[in-house]
Amino acid sequence: MSQLKCTPLRDFHVAHGGRMVDFAGWEMPVQYRGILEEHKAVRRTAGLFDVSHMGEVDVRGPEAARFLNHLVTNDVGRLFPGHVLYSPMCYPTGGVVDDLLVYLRGPEDYFLCINAGNIDKDLAWIQEQAAGFNVVVTDRSADYAQLAVQGPNAPAIVQSLTDVRLDLVKYYHFCEGAVAGVPCLISRTGYTGEDGFELYHPAAEAPRLAEALLAAGAPHGLELAGLGARDSLRLEAGYPLYGHEITTDISPLAAGLGWTVKLDKGVDFIGRAALAAEKAAGSAKKIVFFKTGDRRIVRSGSPVLGPAGEVGRVVSGTFSPVLNEAIGSALVEAKAAVEPLSVDIRGAKIALHPVKPPFVPLKKS
Repeated sequence: MSQLKCTPLRDFHVAHGGRMVDFAGWEMPVQYRGILEEHKAVRRTAGLFDVSHMGEVDVRGPEAARFLNHLVTNDVGRLFPGHVLYSPMCYPTGGVVDDLLVYLRGPEDYFLCINAGNIDKDLAWIQEQAAGFNVVVTDRSADYAQLAVQGPNAPAIVQSLTDVRLDLVKYYHFCEGAVAGVPCLISRTGYTGEDGFELYHPAAEAPRLAEALLAAGAPHGLELAGLGARDSLRLEAGYPLYGHEITTDISPLAAGLGWTVKLDKGVDFIGRAALAAEKAAGSAKKIVFFKTGDRRIVRSGSPVLGPAGEVGRVVSGTFSPVLNEAIGSALVEAKAAVEPLSVDIRGAKIALHPVKPPFVPLKKS
């Protein structure tokens, strides 16, 4: 693992029993006490995640708003200082480059969070598209670490370490302030479907902040949580993961993210023509979420069968500790989405029961 990139919390993870794995070129903890226990802790009390592998980008300048509205499918013009916007950014074909968060800190001052496995690709794409706009794009990924505190008790845990009135920070809003004495961008966002915060802070301060959060969270049932629980939690919530539900070949419309595609925002954004045509004609394929009534996990890549044969493939599959059964998502022919679907698991035909996500009630604020 010596060639893998490490977050500032690598030694913290090892010291606390994290099982380290290669994730998108990063050495990250997949679990500590166990994926099922960590997943349940986030749903019942709280979990602490290291997401410092994510990328951060500053976009600043007189044309920052105009540029970003050209870059992404959602409407950046709706943002105001302290607000966060989720959006895909697409290729001209309508396929997805990545999904990201856009933060408006102030006039001409935006902050992006991009996926860890896509940092180099995303930066090259953003900088290429910025040509001709009066903006400066700066990679800040090495400057920031990021910790996520997620779960019903997350607000109480973070509030115990800050003077900021967190009850005034609404879902998909943010503020800036000190947490345990560490300057943070405090964002009421997350990838679990639970209430909680993502704390962007100077990389060198990550171990001190992590230990403070762990200590403050102990009376509230806080557990360290790894990538395994992060994936099962996001799938229970019905959130997409790049490379699975959204890809260069799966558009936001096919992924069920039509609400992020603002064709009428008055800007000819990248991919607009292709997405408008797809919306008019209907997507040839679509993402469907499913549960099985069976505990056997349906693996990504498994063929999905309709009455007349193969109609698609599984793109995500895991076990839901809350439902006590396997859940997942699949990319299938649109016409087959209303047909009975199944998969073959070692000779056993398992029915896929369509579900409109989330799979479980969510408690986000």
